[in-house]
Amino acid sequence: QVLLVESGGGLVQAGGSLRLSCAASGLTFSNYNMGWFRQAPGKEREFVAAIMWSGGSTAYAESVKGRFTISRDNAKNTVYLQMNSLKPEDTGVYYCAADMSQLRLSRMVGAHDYWGQGAQVTVSS
Repeated sequence: QVLLVESGGGLVQAGGSLRLSCAASGLTFSNYNMGWFRQAPGKEREFVAAIMWSGGSTAYAESVKGRFTISRDNAKNTVYLQMNSLKPEDTGVYYCAADMSQLRLSRMVGAHDYWGQGAQVTVSS
């Protein structure tokens, strides 16, 4: 069974930082591009960041560019999202996702094959 488990969420004041981790099991981690998405209540799930299977390229939503950094450690089967200068509008459930396509990073929810359970991030003003 493929399992993606997020950790590191919580409550933080605006301007603060959090680091999310996503540990993967049940798949060959280096065969997958990885992404982070987020969803607020009543809203569509939206793309946040993605990283190529090798870690060689990344992509970010415009709303988080310059504040968030995605990285991965293939030896640990883990992908990370470092979130700095957090804003109240960053609040939501953050999901880790795996994409078996390796040639192009996808920003589409439907392109991803496996999803974690989500981690709540709340940023207070």
